[in-house]
Amino acid sequence: MADVRAEAASATGSSLVRMVTLIAGCYADPKRGAMCDRAAMSKPTPEPSLFIIFGGTGDLARRKLLPALARLAHEDQLGNCHVVGVTRETHYDDESYRAFVSDALDAAGLTEDQRGALCASRLHFQTIGPGTEADFKALGVRLAALEERHGLAQNRTFYLSLPPKAFQGTMEGLANVGLDESNGWTRLVVEKPFGRDLATAQELNAITHRCFREEQVYRIDHYLGKETVQNLLVFRFANTIFESMWNRERVESVMITVSESLGLGTRSGYYDGIGALRDMVQNHLTQLLTLVAMEPPSSFDAEAIRYEKIKVLKSMAPIDPSKVVRGQYDHGTIDGEKVPGYLEEEGVPMTSSTETFVAMQLEIDNWRWKGVPFYLRSGKRLAAKSSQIAVRFRDVPVSLFRSMGAKLDTTDVLIITLQPDEGFSMHLDVKAPGEPFRTKQIPLEFRYADRFEEIPPAYQTLLLNVLHGDQTLFVHADEVERSWHLYTPLLENPPIIHRYRAGSWGPKEAGHLGIPETDLWQVDGQ
Repeated sequence: MADVRAEAASATGSSLVRMVTLIAGCYADPKRGAMCDRAAMSKPTPEPSLFIIFGGTGDLARRKLLPALARLAHEDQLGNCHVVGVTRETHYDDESYRAFVSDALDAAGLTEDQRGALCASRLHFQTIGPGTEADFKALGVRLAALEERHGLAQNRTFYLSLPPKAFQGTMEGLANVGLDESNGWTRLVVEKPFGRDLATAQELNAITHRCFREEQVYRIDHYLGKETVQNLLVFRFANTIFESMWNRERVESVMITVSESLGLGTRSGYYDGIGALRDMVQNHLTQLLTLVAMEPPSSFDAEAIRYEKIKVLKSMAPIDPSKVVRGQYDHGTIDGEKVPGYLEEEGVPMTSSTETFVAMQLEIDNWRWKGVPFYLRSGKRLAAKSSQIAVRFRDVPVSLFRSMGAKLDTTDVLIITLQPDEGFSMHLDVKAPGEPFRTKQIPLEFRYADRFEEIPPAYQTLLLNVLHGDQTLFVHADEVERSWHLYTPLLENPPIIHRYRAGSWGPKEAGHLGIPETDLWQVDGQ
């Protein structure tokens, strides 16, 4: 494994340092909530640069990237940054691309002021053609001309909003004409998937490193841009009451769920070759697991935090196939509407064995977590859209109150909600008023929407960090490979598929993983 400590020298992780200070003050003084919300977004203005989007008219650019850049511009966080959309489409020029961007921002629901902030004068378009060396040379000439015309330094971000099959040709095309380096800085942003298994991930990393240095590469997992995910580290390491309990002596289990009520939509061609394990578990859920389980970093910067996440992945025990349940949704009803089964979806072969649900029990073989089960679950066409981490604490050794006839509802549970309503809640037992003596569970809750004016979308946070050269919220090459090392045996020898009703919480077999009976982990029929 490459020495992670030797890399990311320029990535200071300053976003998390500021967050620790700001959030601690905001929680101590609720009246400061709105002020802290604005202050948390306050960063030095990025250096002048070009932000080049390969796939500049694609779905991701239209729905996420361009709106995020417009919001940053509206909040004076973009600086003198010009955006260049790059595609193979020949019917666009600067003016028609500006019209496309305007329509995209309008469709995203941005205000007139927000749309106007990403003004036409900083939007440009370049056709790349079939991607020959001449095309990339022409791109380089255009970028140099824009930099000279608008007084920009040679600072460039190349965002590959492209299908994975186009990654290699684009990276090599940039490197072959010298666009991998400049007199300023050059950064490469790559969207998942980062391979399909261990072998393809290693191959992709090797190709990437032939063209760009690791400290130039920003692998995006948009879950890491969510405020609650970032706040998880602050919650753990800035509050000693929780960190002192964050171990096998006090924690009984950890459950991480990312559920969707939607089906395939227009993704059938892509999804049937991927499945829930590759699409969600190997990246999003595993990143959440590493943040929950990591040791305190030596400092709050990209180098130290990524090092601790990799240590967690290296400590993962091989997955026991008997502790894995794969499922595929059948027809059912969601929100009163009948929906088809997976095999009835357009574009899905009747013989498909692709999983739309996966649940599993994982073990971490280190001093902190040995013996604590980590349960991961993700699926489509489930009862509700939800992303949460539930940390279940152990019972007290002796219950004084059961001897008095009191019935305790359950053990204490900390629930970290990522969506739809970001926040934290702690469920505690208290005495209910009156006689006879009985207890009742109540939640102690914090919701972002109650304390802060506006939560920046994940891509807005991530793009701002790219512009500042902060790699803290991005995935290192070693994280990618260690994660695929964990899951590739399951892909090579997958457990059987179980059917589950659309609108349920998955196949009933998922209830046999040894999880304590709880409404946090329901299955079909509940």
